[in-house]
Amino acid sequence: MGGGYAGFYTAWGLEKKLRRGEARVTVVDPRPYMTYQPFLPEVVAGSVEARHAAVSLRRHLHHTRLIAGSVTEIRHGARTVTVRPESAPPFDLQYDVLVVTAGAVTRTFPIPGLSDQAYGLKHVEEAVAIRDRLLTSFDRAAGLPRGPERSKLLTVTVVGGGFSGVEGFGELLALATALLKRYPEIDADEPAFHLVEARDRILPEVTDRPGAWVVRSLEKRGARVHLNTQLVSAADGRVRLSDGTEYDSGLLVWAAGNAANPIVHNHSDLPVDERGLLTVRADLRVATGTEVVPEAWAAGDDASVPDLAAGRPGAHTVPNAQHAVRQGKRLAKNILASLRERPAKDYMHRGLGVVATLGLGRGIFQYRSLVIKGFPAWLMHRGYHVLAIPSWERKARVFAVWATAVLYGRDIVSLASVQHPREAFVSHGDPRPGAEPAEPEDRIRA
Repeated sequence: MGGGYAGFYTAWGLEKKLRRGEARVTVVDPRPYMTYQPFLPEVVAGSVEARHAAVSLRRHLHHTRLIAGSVTEIRHGARTVTVRPESAPPFDLQYDVLVVTAGAVTRTFPIPGLSDQAYGLKHVEEAVAIRDRLLTSFDRAAGLPRGPERSKLLTVTVVGGGFSGVEGFGELLALATALLKRYPEIDADEPAFHLVEARDRILPEVTDRPGAWVVRSLEKRGARVHLNTQLVSAADGRVRLSDGTEYDSGLLVWAAGNAANPIVHNHSDLPVDERGLLTVRADLRVATGTEVVPEAWAAGDDASVPDLAAGRPGAHTVPNAQHAVRQGKRLAKNILASLRERPAKDYMHRGLGVVATLGLGRGIFQYRSLVIKGFPAWLMHRGYHVLAIPSWERKARVFAVWATAVLYGRDIVSLASVQHPREAFVSHGDPRPGAEPAEPEDRIRA
């Protein structure tokens, strides 16, 4: 259930090691690809082509049955899940062994205007839409006189000071700075960037001093960081913050954390904790205390996995790509061991540190007390992730785009019109709003 990091690597690992006729593997996911989420901020900035941040399931899972759909209910007692395909009636799918790697969903709150105005930053489609929105806003603002509408188009708000929010914010800021060279009609002081974080610091994965340095770095580039601040309203594009700040924003990005998949904690008979995550043992078996749920496994963002490397009781692994990938690999080996009546091994991984991009040529890395800032950290970010993305084919494509950008700069073409691909066809090219299509003989004569 789920073809993200943990699900993809579990299925991939099983394919490589299963003997002929030993088992059949089925992956159910509404998307036909695994999203490499660390590249989404660079997709926003145009540094990575959108399709290169997606790893095709069918290209790599040659012996796995792939179902394009969503699991809507888990009845493990009956060894059955209900699957809702993209274009067919729901059906029940029976299994012997269940692997839950459905991934988290974006956590939202009932804030006025949020669902109408905001973009998430969890999927490739969202990253592409954010980029096109900013590029289109610059195009439109360049044709307007200074005033409220132009200011709104050039104002960006990102809510969430975790890695996703900060990296997306830094890349958007870098993209806007680069665009100023191509838009002489827009002055450098016009774009306004706001980062909103409810806590008193950003990037909780790093310590206080590096986090404070990131804030100073962003502010030196012209951004405004609102700490201890919450979004109160975004109705009609009017942003209201809890610190009293109020302004119009043409682009609102919501990156304020994740929540457990609702299917796991609302439509399943498997045990979950107070956060709605599946309770699992260190070997990734679903369990309640010391009692194992037979033939049920879980990993990734939906699983509360004990962190044996932390060295303290009650610690759990953080939901990030480092753990999800490695849990998927361990899960494949443990399932194989179970099928062959061998003991499963516990999952344990000592973190390699954290690294974040803050825009082209800027980054931060921390491993314990070692902190690296600026260009070296940015190079480390690129080097690590081009090695981490699955398959040499994807590595080569990403690297080729980076090499091209060194020679020719970033691509600044907006393809926002792809969100309405039939508009030109239906309007017959007439730019007047509500214009009637020309008569057929007129079109022929023309």
